[in-house]
Amino acid sequence: MPLRSAVKQLCAAALVLAAALAAAQPALAPEVAAAIDSISANALRAHVSFLASDLLEGRATPSRGAEIAAEYIAAQFRRAGLEPAAGRSYFQDGRIAPPRRSPNAPAPESVPVRNVIGALPGTDPELAGTCVIVSAHYDHLGQRQGEEGDTIYNGANDDASGVSAVIEIAQALAPLRSAPKRTILFIAFAGEERGRLGSRFYVEHPVCPIDKTAAGINLEQLGRTDDVSGPVTGTAYVTGFDYSDVGPLLQQAGERAGVRLLKHEPNSDKFFTGSDNLSLALAGVPAHTISVGFIFPDYHRPGDHWDKLDYDNMARVVRGIALGVYELANRTAPVRWNDANPLAERYRKARAAAQGAP
Repeated sequence: MPLRSAVKQLCAAALVLAAALAAAQPALAPEVAAAIDSISANALRAHVSFLASDLLEGRATPSRGAEIAAEYIAAQFRRAGLEPAAGRSYFQDGRIAPPRRSPNAPAPESVPVRNVIGALPGTDPELAGTCVIVSAHYDHLGQRQGEEGDTIYNGANDDASGVSAVIEIAQALAPLRSAPKRTILFIAFAGEERGRLGSRFYVEHPVCPIDKTAAGINLEQLGRTDDVSGPVTGTAYVTGFDYSDVGPLLQQAGERAGVRLLKHEPNSDKFFTGSDNLSLALAGVPAHTISVGFIFPDYHRPGDHWDKLDYDNMARVVRGIALGVYELANRTAPVRWNDANPLAERYRKARAAAQGAP
């Protein structure tokens, strides 16, 4: 058989297989499909433009701007119909010390942190006591010596974009009559930029027991498509993609929503330890971060402004993530670390210890 004909037959066979796999996926319930489609570019833009406005002065931890951001997020959780998850409040307050700058440096004093937490209770009698976490950090770098007179590090992409996605996913899923089996915790963490302060505090004081936390989906930098490695559209990357079941599940959900949720080569492993998912993973929770790009031109610079984000692309990506969250929370099988991946071993051992396994 001529090579060209063989290639054509292989391509045709691949298309048939892909179509068969797509057909094998159960159709989304109309209510769920409508909820996912309700996530809009305009709503995401509204949240980001407020959280990253000069009024909030870069949301340093702690600061007046961070307090305003926390109040805004709590108001959005309340508007969505989420239940307060920190006792009777949406606010989890505490103090924690930043990490040492060097082994010989004196221990830093603790600083106040305020996480914002809302819950969408699960509906399954056996699984409602377990949870899936959807998170992002609402802090940034505050005010400091800037460029061309701009002293406010607004942090629109990093990470007002992630917080806005958390809010919109909550507002999409909370009204569903067919709510997921597991409880979903929506968390805006404080102090990520100072050493994952809020997520470290949460792990020490979990609202949902760590051994009952099925998975964590952390959202970072979803709005900028001008990654330094090249333009990124219709795509987002899952850090530590093949460390657990979560990456492939998100990829499958993304395909159904028309967006690619993929492993980034070579940065999937490199950036796994770079955000709040690490705090959960070190405690044993299969937790990953999703980003559209890892490094963009205004990363940690005062030029990270709200009007530089691609909100249409962001909405597409967030819809895919929302569907992944819904299906993960509806999953009855446990989420597992990948035994075959040596890079996941320390997290797998932490999971076993949390669950009391030998």
